[in-house]
Amino acid sequence: MVKVNQNFQKLPGGYLFPEIGRRVRAFSAQNPPMPLIRLGIGDVTQPLAPVVIEAMEKATAEMGVKETFRGYCEETNAAYDFLRFAIRDDYKRRGVEIEDDEIFVSDGAKSDCGNIGDIFSVDNVVAVCDPVYPVYVDTNAMAGRAGEFDGEKWTNLVYLPCTAENGFFPELPQGDKVPDMIYICSPNNPTGAAATREQLQTWVDYANEHGSVILFDSAYEAFISEPGIPHSIFEVPGAKTCAIEFRSFSKTAGFTGNRCAYTVISKELVREGVSLNKLWNRRQGTKFNGVPYVIQRAAEATLTEEGREQIQQTIAFYLNNAKVIREGLTAAGLTVYGGVNAPYIWFRTPEGYGSWEFFDKLLHEACVVTTPGAGFGPSGEGYIRLTAFGDAEMTREAVQRIQHLLGK
Repeated sequence: MVKVNQNFQKLPGGYLFPEIGRRVRAFSAQNPPMPLIRLGIGDVTQPLAPVVIEAMEKATAEMGVKETFRGYCEETNAAYDFLRFAIRDDYKRRGVEIEDDEIFVSDGAKSDCGNIGDIFSVDNVVAVCDPVYPVYVDTNAMAGRAGEFDGEKWTNLVYLPCTAENGFFPELPQGDKVPDMIYICSPNNPTGAAATREQLQTWVDYANEHGSVILFDSAYEAFISEPGIPHSIFEVPGAKTCAIEFRSFSKTAGFTGNRCAYTVISKELVREGVSLNKLWNRRQGTKFNGVPYVIQRAAEATLTEEGREQIQQTIAFYLNNAKVIREGLTAAGLTVYGGVNAPYIWFRTPEGYGSWEFFDKLLHEACVVTTPGAGFGPSGEGYIRLTAFGDAEMTREAVQRIQHLLGK
């Protein structure tokens, strides 16, 4: 009889967002008093930029002509030269030198953050920030690196608390357990905090000293609005020998329905005498056939001067939503974080409420869908995450409903 991967059996309940969906569907069946406003799942709502639509239409037309039809992408790293070169030049625009064959285009940063584990031994010690994007934890649990779930934490993971006291950025781990794989997300999901250059330098130095690898998720770098905050870990000296960077067009350019992202692995990153760039290339060549030509052309368009201008307008729209939420909840007496360099707002629940309890109260009494902080890890308990990806009018309405609920 076939044997299943028993690591899946260790996963607690369902993935966070399906559980939210289950509760929302159950409530919706009860004829809620007001229309639901969804500020929970971080899906975009604004349409694609005009340059993207134009590029997709042109590329689609090319697929209907024999001379310009494209089949399998046989270019470097299963990505067309035009997109790799555009990404390379975008890094260069920020003063970072990346070679085009260090860029791997994929169908999502979520996929890559989980799949990257394929090139690492299951014996590696993994460190995650707490609270944490669930994919980092769950995929390592599926692979067998996380150990057992004790009802709160995974026994083999190193949890790095990110709290208000440390500015929601992890301190170096103490003790003898040195992590081999270190997940860092900046700007952070869910807290909205963005790491400074000095904070990242501390971790880069640590990783190089111990032979660790930083798995750096910068999917939200386009939302950085304050000067001096690095958009890439490769802006930090020494990062090329210890870090892998994940980026996405999903939130930056509204590609959640188009699926396109990329991972950067420098050829300088070597462990046990093996190039991780070559390992990832081998993995992708075996398990992935590349992103569709039409989508890669659309992604290329976002990196043109015109594309960047149009996308920045959408980013500004979402950041204004974040400002509305941040200021509105602060006025309601809540303690609020984030929403400046990220599309996420992170706030403390009122005294006496746990994360899921206040989630249910907001759902049932204000008809606002949020995300309970407890779903992101132990340090997320007592917090709620809101996203700024909604409609502007509905975002203002949601804030007003929460204010009314709190008597403000």
